[in-house]
Amino acid sequence: MRRWLCFAAVVLPLLLAACVPQAVRVKGDAGLLGAQLARERALAQADHWVLQGRLGVSNGKDGGSGSFSWTQDGEQYEFVLRGPAISGMNFRLSGGPDGALLEGMAHGPLRGPDAEALMRKALGWEVPLRDLRAWVLGLRADSGPAELSFGENRLPSLLQQDGWTVDYREWDDARQPPLPTKVFAAKVPYKVKLSIESWQFQ
Repeated sequence: MRRWLCFAAVVLPLLLAACVPQAVRVKGDAGLLGAQLARERALAQADHWVLQGRLGVSNGKDGGSGSFSWTQDGEQYEFVLRGPAISGMNFRLSGGPDGALLEGMAHGPLRGPDAEALMRKALGWEVPLRDLRAWVLGLRADSGPAELSFGENRLPSLLQQDGWTVDYREWDDARQPPLPTKVFAAKVPYKVKLSIESWQFQ
């Protein structure tokens, strides 16, 4: 049960909005930063989509993995996590401006004013909710200065922000703008691994 609660705590970052920060240090040329700024502008208003993939989490002691689907419809969202069949565990997080609902907990559904407050109450976890929402799109969050490094594909390969290191392992560069397909975020002792199988923008 504990490892599945960890999943829910990590899932929520994907559901919160993010803005482009003002400060950035770049390991690369002005052209790379210009292309990144163009990507950020193109994705800044993307808020109607469906994302599917697999999630792995670890807090240094416990961890696990599962498949997930996330639907964003303007300010409303639904996130469903499905664990291995042997566990029989499933979680559903939904909500919007009026509050959040977490279903699948051992003691029944939990409600809160927002996703971040709800998970803090349910698990006592402090996770970078807003940041991960931006990072999964390959964007900088608005939490403060960021440092970007770029790969041979001229897309971000490493993002360091707010004490976290985000490693972009793979990109779908057939899309315009390109989107990450493998995102690994780490801040000792926490690790989050996202393998994104499909993006559907509406």
